Amino acid sequence: MFKNYLKITWRNLMKNKGFTAINIAGLAVGMASAALILFWVQNEVSYDRFHTKADRLYNMYNRSRFDGKLWCWNTTPEPMRKSLKQDYPQVDQATRVTDAGFLFTVGEKHLTMQGNFVDNDFLTMFSFPLIKGDAKAALNVMKNIVLTESTAKRLFGNDDAMGKTIKIDSVDYFTVTGVMKDLPNNTRFKFDYLLPWQYYDKISNKGSESANWGNNDVNTYITLKPGVTEDFFNSRVKNITRSHSDIKDIDVFVHPAKKWRLYSKFEEGKQVGGKIEVITLFSVIAAFILLIACINFMNLSTARSEKRAKEVGIRKVVGAGKSSLIAQFMGESILISLISGAIALLIVQLSLSGFNNLTQKQLFIPYGSPSFWLIFTGFIVFTGLLAGSYPALYLSSFAPVKVLKGTFKAANATFSPRKILVVTQFTFAIVLIISTIIVKEQLDYAQNRETGYAKNKLVYTLMTGEISKNYNLIRNELVISGAAAAVTKTSAPITEGWSDTWDFSWPGKHEGDKIDFNVFNTDGNFTKTMGLKIIDGRDIDITKYPGDSTAIMLNEAAVKVMGLKNPVGQIVLNGNKTKLTVVGVVKDFVLQSPYDPVKQMVIQGPSAWFNVIHFKLNDNLSTAQSLKLAEGVFKKYNPEYPFEPHFVDEAYGKKFQDEQRIGTLASLFAGLTVFISCLGLFGLATYMAQNRIKEIGVRKVLGASVMRVTTMLSKDFLKLVGIAFAISVPISWYLMSQWLQKYSYRVEISVWVFVAAALLTTLISILTVSTQAVKAALANPVKSLRSE
Repeated sequence: MFKNYLKITWRNLMKNKGFTAINIAGLAVGMASAALILFWVQNEVSYDRFHTKADRLYNMYNRSRFDGKLWCWNTTPEPMRKSLKQDYPQVDQATRVTDAGFLFTVGEKHLTMQGNFVDNDFLTMFSFPLIKGDAKAALNVMKNIVLTESTAKRLFGNDDAMGKTIKIDSVDYFTVTGVMKDLPNNTRFKFDYLLPWQYYDKISNKGSESANWGNNDVNTYITLKPGVTEDFFNSRVKNITRSHSDIKDIDVFVHPAKKWRLYSKFEEGKQVGGKIEVITLFSVIAAFILLIACINFMNLSTARSEKRAKEVGIRKVVGAGKSSLIAQFMGESILISLISGAIALLIVQLSLSGFNNLTQKQLFIPYGSPSFWLIFTGFIVFTGLLAGSYPALYLSSFAPVKVLKGTFKAANATFSPRKILVVTQFTFAIVLIISTIIVKEQLDYAQNRETGYAKNKLVYTLMTGEISKNYNLIRNELVISGAAAAVTKTSAPITEGWSDTWDFSWPGKHEGDKIDFNVFNTDGNFTKTMGLKIIDGRDIDITKYPGDSTAIMLNEAAVKVMGLKNPVGQIVLNGNKTKLTVVGVVKDFVLQSPYDPVKQMVIQGPSAWFNVIHFKLNDNLSTAQSLKLAEGVFKKYNPEYPFEPHFVDEAYGKKFQDEQRIGTLASLFAGLTVFISCLGLFGLATYMAQNRIKEIGVRKVLGASVMRVTTMLSKDFLKLVGIAFAISVPISWYLMSQWLQKYSYRVEISVWVFVAAALLTTLISILTVSTQAVKAALANPVKSLRSE
């Protein structure tokens, strides 16, 4: 019996090669698209869940109210770790983590590496296995270092790195005491090496500041002892900062490792989502793409029901029950699904490299994993059952008497299931098209926002090695050599905010107000170099005005929030009660997120600390010529370190990466959805044209034109697309309105978005359907009527 069913199934597939190809292509593309999304989703969901102690692993967070809002953040005071280990018996292990960036010298190799300072508990808290070395002892000495495997190879080639010496920043020598397996892609940590916290204490020169509970500048991670719950520990640790300082309006809580990636967004002190929103969105897209591919199969199978009716009738007459017929048709769909699944796997393999470049992932197909094959087989069978369920039930329900008498006629109701399925798939496709257009509009809107400074030919580099000591010489020679038109040093790149505080006081400030200010430090020549506009007063200039060591400038947002009518000349006190004099006001410029309003900012004079040199390249030279001259200057005064320039316009562009990635992915899968939907529409149009070939022949004999016949065959399909568009408009408007709410600086949804989507969908549908309609209309009517 099974062999007979298999023969008939194969014969039916070969007999209708065109429709079989459409079904297989639609299912293959749908399955491949869903599989790619699911690989990506699985990677995102697995972030930092691979750690053996993940269920007991937490990141310490602060919660406090300022600017009228309840904020949460995960940088904490340095001394918190010591208190957690000494005063809280619920804590098993604890480590601090902060960034490190040094020049490594091994022989003639000079490489700038990015790493982390950590406490000794780090390697036993997190599951980053050492290939060589002892995790418990590798970082217990100040001059020890642990390298990742790839870093060890960069520095020492194929030689064993263990016990080898590395010179750091041309100052200190470190011994390699561990080599770690390269970090997986699904972790929040990104480092080339680990250094002991003792070395951070030595070089930071913080002294008593390292015990200051008012400085939130490191990440603190803990593991709780088995059996200790998150809620219980939160109730105990809540007042840890209050009990060690005069700060009485800050709470502390823990954030579990399983939520770091997916639930990192907080509003008014409460967790409200994060990456999980994007994960959910694309999971829904994957489900609908697969559903649309299955709808194609359902529609084409049921549309051709009259071709299979006689077979069903005969089988029923000779005793076949409904269940055996359902099994037969489900078997057919599963066979097609198996073929489609194999093709889908090939598509995924061929497209994985490009998909990884797009998503910045390292996804791969785990061919050697039995669980993968089990899940993939289940995925194929599920797709086959889903695609074949409705056709199997529909075909097995035919009455044999009507079929064999020749009175059977497939239903053609106004709202038949087939038409509802076509409307469903095009509704989803149109929603994706509209959403993609709005995402692109929002991205363009933010990218075209006035930044307030001149990004073009503005370059920055970090102040490494001897740059700080030789800064004045470097600044002068950059200008004299013609490499730069203006130079300034700052605390951070112009595209980032590395410091903020709510400790400022000014005349008229209400007691108890906590207003957070971005703090940006500069030595002078700041506005000229950045191309900022001064709207009141002047720039900071220590050369012309020696008293400018305690000078500050404010941006417009700061003047507004401080309520200063005549800001220039006003005295502002910082947290140390130092008097700072306002010498100028600059026009607002975008420092952090281009999607948010500009935050109040204090630009401090040269008594502050510096990390970065900015310089404006000479407009009279090419970029390459200017950089070559600049490299010569930096090599002269900082010979041990490579010259590593960063373009401000490129750094600013990186702020849009997430939205660009979402937009590109949405565009990709919207295109695939439309393609799959059009495959189904093409198949239905082909079948309908074949089914009405005699009617078309009669109409042509009676004088119907090609245009009239084409319109007759196309109009029903276009009506369905029109209904789908009408349904999709309110759905997409609501969904995208909700998405845009997360941006303060956002585009308004225009009616032209829907007009563009309507025109695009109509054009695609007309091109898809009309190819078969015109072909049928141009056919010789004699061929279709010769047997009549």
